[in-house]
Amino acid sequence: MEKVNIPEIFAEDVFTDAVMQQRLPKIIYKQFKKSIEEGKDLDLATADVIANEIREWAIGKGATHFAHLFQPLTGVTAEKQDSFITAPKADGSVLTAFSGKELIKGEPDGSSFPSGGLRATFEARGYTVWDTTSPVFVRHDAAGTTLLIPTAFYSYNGEALDQKAPLLRSMQVISDSSIKLLRLFGNTSANRVAPSVGAEQEYFLVDEETFLKRKDLIYAGRTLFGAAAPKGQELDDHYFGTIRQRVAGFMKDVNEELWKAGVTSKTQHNEVAPAQHEIAPIYANANVAVDQNQVVMQTLKRIACRHDMKCLLHEKPFAGVNGSGKHNNWSLVTDKGENLLEPGSRPHENKQFLLVLACIIKAVDKYAGLLRESAADPGNDHRLGANEAPPAIISIFLGSQLEDIMDQYVASGSAATSIKGGVLATGSSALRDISKDATDRNRTSPFAFTGNKFEFRMVGSRDSIASPNIVLNTIVAEAFDDASERLAQAEDFDAAVDALIAEYAKEHKRIIFNGDGYSDEWVVEAEKRGLPNLKTMVDATEVLGDADAIALFNKYGVLSPTELKAREEVKYENYGKVINIEALTMIDMATKQIIPAVIKYTKSLADTVLAVKAAGCDATVQASILTEVSELLKETKVALSELEKVTAEATQKEEGKVQARFYNEVVFKAMDALRAPVDKLEMIVDKEAWPMPSYGDLLFEV
Repeated sequence: MEKVNIPEIFAEDVFTDAVMQQRLPKIIYKQFKKSIEEGKDLDLATADVIANEIREWAIGKGATHFAHLFQPLTGVTAEKQDSFITAPKADGSVLTAFSGKELIKGEPDGSSFPSGGLRATFEARGYTVWDTTSPVFVRHDAAGTTLLIPTAFYSYNGEALDQKAPLLRSMQVISDSSIKLLRLFGNTSANRVAPSVGAEQEYFLVDEETFLKRKDLIYAGRTLFGAAAPKGQELDDHYFGTIRQRVAGFMKDVNEELWKAGVTSKTQHNEVAPAQHEIAPIYANANVAVDQNQVVMQTLKRIACRHDMKCLLHEKPFAGVNGSGKHNNWSLVTDKGENLLEPGSRPHENKQFLLVLACIIKAVDKYAGLLRESAADPGNDHRLGANEAPPAIISIFLGSQLEDIMDQYVASGSAATSIKGGVLATGSSALRDISKDATDRNRTSPFAFTGNKFEFRMVGSRDSIASPNIVLNTIVAEAFDDASERLAQAEDFDAAVDALIAEYAKEHKRIIFNGDGYSDEWVVEAEKRGLPNLKTMVDATEVLGDADAIALFNKYGVLSPTELKAREEVKYENYGKVINIEALTMIDMATKQIIPAVIKYTKSLADTVLAVKAAGCDATVQASILTEVSELLKETKVALSELEKVTAEATQKEEGKVQARFYNEVVFKAMDALRAPVDKLEMIVDKEAWPMPSYGDLLFEV
């Protein structure tokens, strides 16, 4: 097997800062870095020099095209590729060129992407703008080699049509607010604070040939019918188990591709469900982490095809086994390397950390609905609260050590002690006793403190992590600003800090929950505490119309009221379209595949009953099966007719919230009603007669 030297190949396809320093004239490099640090525009003359060096570097890697990579409100990345060639010369030859203007600005169609009414069909112009803080890189695939430039996407009128623009705005906001707070604590060295993010990515792998026999996987990304396999995840033997060789080969290729693209792919393992796996990188600045997670998802899908497999990123591709999420690990780090969420060995004495923590508790409690909405999509409705993922109720896990400190503040206005970790005795002379952390972890919490970061576990596996980070950055910035305003007026700073921590701990203690988030008791308790339980995407999307949300985003310039309203409309529209596609797929499968197959099977059974009776034998068993299948077939036809009726009715509803609510409350239930008899039929009908691969075929044949 070919050896892989990670340091040698890492970021070889990225125009890194080191490559810049090597290739750019010193004055140009300094001007570029200064423009980033001071937030100033890059003049075209400087951009032309940078663009030319990027072109030469990319062509040296084999690139023939370049593209601005952006993230419209579809949830996936988009690109328009242009070659480097210029107009032919008189002698028929061509030259290659790449200008500073082409590097900085692109002009994709602004009307064909979801815009929530920001763009009419005839208003086609849109602009992509280079994100100079996220490195350009090349991608090698079947189309050849393409230079990719991370960008933000705007309408002709300047509204953000994507996820990147508001993310970058929110990063500036949290940096400014953090610095303001740090100055009060005497920190004069830090100039910027960046949200540091690491996204753990879960996914399923299935055989490509099997996948192509399932219309529901092709059209909807999840199985709309399917009886449980005899074995699922009940033995917990897949989780962290030995990786199958076919999957291991896939993972090897994925890692190499990601390392070359500068993605710090660190962890890989089998997840809980059969055929489910996870990959996780080391942390990066939020905008880079968002870009790299999109690269991870694209790479997983592309490499899977190379191995004759399909990568499923839907949040719930199979009923009855765990779905897939994406854990968004978030912290705040200064440009000097200080993590504001690092508690230290004596956290009760770390007043800066405790105030930062208290502000985050306040922000999450105040805007719990908004944080829940940031993880809302149709697929996640199947997963959240389904005894496998955090519930749709936002709560914070602090662990016993930090909760004890907050309790001390509630009781006395300060904290005098911190619970220590202790020692874990192994009980064997062959093993060393080890030190224990001061608190356990909680995998049922949607927002858990995990040492020096918060892990937001609600995000769906297909979703961009931009949305939750936009929300986290903005709500915490407001809390920091509120605290800074009050502390700046304090005569006794230390006493004022203690008082503020105690106040926030008392007022927002309801959001702290260290128990079992999967339990029914927690749902009851959360309701008593007054915590919102937004069970569906439609419920959660309503939060975007709240006055508090509109005021928050507008106050900080992260999203204007118009931009926020557009996103609300896009969400409702997306939900309706997804459920409509799923309903039509079920109708198609039931009409063209399932019902015809069952009719053929009933004829075979009827012929068997007659033949057995003619032979003078007892045909009771055959007849009873025929009766059962016939009854389920009738139930299927009735449910199919109802689904056809309500799906047609849904298309006539007023688009937006009204239509989305109808799909959620009526069409979705009709889909469940059709699935129920079909899944029962699958358990009875001869496997050879059943028209599609089973769960067993999909989950255990990779």
